[in-house]
Amino acid sequence: MKNKKGILSIILVLILTFALSACATENKEVVSGDKTEKTETIKVGTMGTYNPFSFEDKDGKLTGYDLEVLRLLEKQDSSLKFEFVAAPWDSLFVGLDSNKFQMLANQITTNPDREAKYYLTQNRYFTCVAEIIVRQGTTGINSLKDLEGKKIGLTVGDSFTRLVEDWNTANGNILTIVYYEQGIETILQDLVSGRIDATVNDPIVARDKAKVQGLAVEPVGERIAADPTYFIFRKDEDGKELRDKVDAALKNIIDDGSLAELSIEWFGVDYTK
Repeated sequence: MKNKKGILSIILVLILTFALSACATENKEVVSGDKTEKTETIKVGTMGTYNPFSFEDKDGKLTGYDLEVLRLLEKQDSSLKFEFVAAPWDSLFVGLDSNKFQMLANQITTNPDREAKYYLTQNRYFTCVAEIIVRQGTTGINSLKDLEGKKIGLTVGDSFTRLVEDWNTANGNILTIVYYEQGIETILQDLVSGRIDATVNDPIVARDKAKVQGLAVEPVGERIAADPTYFIFRKDEDGKELRDKVDAALKNIIDDGSLAELSIEWFGVDYTK
C-alpha cells in the first residue's frame, strides 16, 4: 500500500507539473526594459485588393504600403504583433464593430462620422490625394464643375464618395452620381467602356489598377483634396489603449525617418507629410 501511495504521489506531482507547464506556454510575454508586457495578436482588417496599399503578392502574402508600415511598428514595439485579415470594404467597419478586427489599415481618411464613432491614430502615416480620373484622351474635364450633365462613378461609403457628395450638396447637386458596391476595378472598366464619364480616387491606385487590367485612364485637373490617412480602432478602453501604443511606435518611425524612407521606397516620393 505504501508503495502504491508513493507511486500515486509521484504521478500526481508529474501531472501537476505538466499542467502548470502547459498553462505557462499559453501566455507569451515580452520583456521590454524593466517591465514585462504580454504579446497578443492584433487582427487588422484590410481589403487586400487595394494595390499598392493592401494586396496579395505572388506568393499569396498580404502586403502593401499600409501593411508594411505596421510591420515597421512591430520592430519598434515588440509587444505589437499584427495578423492581417482581408475583407471587402463594406465589411471592414462591421468587422471592427464586432471585434472581428481590433484595427483597420486601408488608406482611411477622417470625417465627422468616423471621429464620433472610432479612435484614429493622432499621427498620420500617408497623405491620400483625390483627383478626377477619366478615359485617356478625354478633353473638357478638369474640375468637378465640368462633370455637370455627365456621370461620375463612385463606391458606396468610400471617403472619395463622401468628398464628392459634400461638394455636390454645396453646389446645387449638379452631378449625376452612379453608385457601385464594387471597388475601383469595376468602376475603371465602366469608365473605359463609356458607361460613366469619370470617377474620383487616388491617382496612385487608379494607375496601378488600370495597368493590371490593361485599361487606358489618366488623372486630370488639380487635386480635389489631399487628406492624411490613419489607422482606425474601436472607441472603447481596449481600442484607446491599442491606439496609444500604435501611435507611440508610429511617432518613433516618423521621427527617425524610416516612415519617409518607406514611402520613397514604394512611390518614389515622401507622401507622409
